[in-house]
Amino acid sequence: MRGLMVGRLQPVHKGHIQVIKKILEEVEEIIICIGSAQLSHTLKNPFTAGERIMMLTKALNENNIPASKYYIIPVPDIACNSIWVSYVKMLTPPFDKVYSGNPLVQRLFLEEGYEVSSPPLYYRDVYSGTEVRRRMLEGKDWESLVPKSVVKVIKEIKGVERLKHLSKKEGAKCDVCKDF
Repeated sequence: MRGLMVGRLQPVHKGHIQVIKKILEEVEEIIICIGSAQLSHTLKNPFTAGERIMMLTKALNENNIPASKYYIIPVPDIACNSIWVSYVKMLTPPFDKVYSGNPLVQRLFLEEGYEVSSPPLYYRDVYSGTEVRRRMLEGKDWESLVPKSVVKVIKEIKGVERLKHLSKKEGAKCDVCKDF
């Protein structure tokens, strides 16, 4: 059996990895859809789809999850919910069961006849993309919330600096832009 999980993964954190491990106890393979793949460089969606794929691939490897157990597929949003499931099916290998905590995603797949399950959340109050991004912006410990490989990717792409720059108000002095 093959399962489908949809998430923005902004960024990949330890909760995501635990959910994926739990899902893999129920299915042989998992398709991980990087949702809102077209979005990046905003406070809510600071990382590109490619960066999120890199984070996830490295984190799964770090956690000894074999590449033969998963597919990572970027899925851009579309503006028509009634055809979204068909759109996802066009982009992914076939799947039998859907895992999502998002009520809209759940409803859309249920209406298409899929078995849908809410994935078990892993310390959701701590392990969430919102919390990781908040800590990055406030200069607090965010590194303990993500796998070590994800810390390396975020540092490589200067993700914290990007997020802090994006959080500045228009007209504020910009050290990065001083040469423009």
